[in-house]
Amino acid sequence: MSAISAPSSSPAPRAAAASRNRLRGPERVVVAQHRWALWIMGALPVLATVALVGAWLWTEHVLDAFAATGCSVTHTTPGCDATVNAYLDRQMWLREVLDRAGLLMMVLPALIGIFVAGPVVARELESGTYRLAWTQSVTPARWLAAKLAVPTVVTLASVSVLSAACTWAQGRADKAYQGQEWHERTAYGSMGTVPVGYALCMLALGALAGLVLRRTLTAMVVTVIGYGTLVAAFNSVRNSLWPTLTDTFRQGSHYRFPDGAINVGTGWLTDSGRRLPHSACLEWAPDFKQCLAGKNIALRYFDYHPASHFWPLQLVETGILLVVAALAVALAFRVLRRHHG
Repeated sequence: MSAISAPSSSPAPRAAAASRNRLRGPERVVVAQHRWALWIMGALPVLATVALVGAWLWTEHVLDAFAATGCSVTHTTPGCDATVNAYLDRQMWLREVLDRAGLLMMVLPALIGIFVAGPVVARELESGTYRLAWTQSVTPARWLAAKLAVPTVVTLASVSVLSAACTWAQGRADKAYQGQEWHERTAYGSMGTVPVGYALCMLALGALAGLVLRRTLTAMVVTVIGYGTLVAAFNSVRNSLWPTLTDTFRQGSHYRFPDGAINVGTGWLTDSGRRLPHSACLEWAPDFKQCLAGKNIALRYFDYHPASHFWPLQLVETGILLVVAALAVALAFRVLRRHHG
């Protein structure tokens, strides 16, 4: 009589069960509560990257096809009007795609802050469901740490991928003379490390707003106002985050402003080296030459940031944002201890 052995359990179910059990305690609860929002945050960079790559590949094909026609944008060629107009339309279309990608990256930190401030933190405090977690051997500090950790991991992954995709697309577009200037708000805010800094900063500020206000809608509104204030503050001081370069030249000389640079300030230099504002002597004034001579003006100057200052400005701004985020997290835990021990 032959023995019938029991079938051994498949390794696939065991692996799936192990994967489900990797997250335990409050982290697993956070994932279960907000799985749809987390899925969207994870899928967004993939979809955006595919869209940017597809847009560039299609535009590159248009560039090659235009080059094969022998037509030129800068020179008038008989019979090329329709071809040139179609080519310029494709360039404008790619510019619009990059603009919208930049706008998405600028809105994303606010959405992350709203999500953490409202559904993740304030809603539980407002409804009182946090008490259930705290009665299951979960301390308030562990509860808040889970509320911060899970969105932080997803935010780092998604925003980093999106920022890398925008940087790649913008760099390729610049080579084809279709891109934005690096210092334009939508371009600067979508490339490099700044998007990650803003996202993490708003995540921390959103958690702080949720803990302090304990009202879902109020916390979300305050988070949006805080984001607008933060962006406005950095837009006003960004040019001073890194030392500028200065070019001086005589009025009337053939000076060419550096390509890709951003003008920070211009004015006049006297013989003694003292700076005067540009309004001290206006070129269109009838007494312009007499004004220069009367004020002993010798040179004109330009303060500017060249394109090479993109990364120094990005890293300094990102560092400040991360410091603000760390302070907001520390304050959030302090508020939690004061109210709940």
